[in-house]
Amino acid sequence: MESLNTKEKIETLIKPSELLDHWQGHRGLTRRVIEAFPEKEFFEYSIGGMRPAAQLIQEMMDVSTGGIREMAGGEAGEIAGHAVKATSIADTLAIWDENTAELFENLAKIPADKFHDRILSFGQYEGTIWGNIFYFLDNEIHHRAQAYVYLRSLGIEPPAFWDR
Repeated sequence: MESLNTKEKIETLIKPSELLDHWQGHRGLTRRVIEAFPEKEFFEYSIGGMRPAAQLIQEMMDVSTGGIREMAGGEAGEIAGHAVKATSIADTLAIWDENTAELFENLAKIPADKFHDRILSFGQYEGTIWGNIFYFLDNEIHHRAQAYVYLRSLGIEPPAFWDR
């Protein structure tokens, strides 16, 4: 039996369309977490010096949407500060949906044979395309977990994390 090189093994392990499906599950779950918040607490509530959920969500959008836009050949945009662009949960959800659509539109533009290319994401973070994509997903999971802590501390049962 002929062995595969590392690049072929990764492409065999997960196809870009499977990565897209997986990430769509995470985006949907994060959207349901946003919906679970009371309006005021979404923008103001904090524990132990962590940023409010609205800021965490804004970071997710800035990093993942901007990073994938850049990988697809566009401009990454600004990542410093993550100023919250929404003033309500309804606004946040509308912006989330727009960002999610853009994210997946641009992800589909990145050819699978480019996933091992080295890039300088946001002009400062060196790594492979696949490594940066996984970081963006990890960032979403990390900040969603912080939002889970907020919801639980407010006496609100968050959506089941496995229901993606």
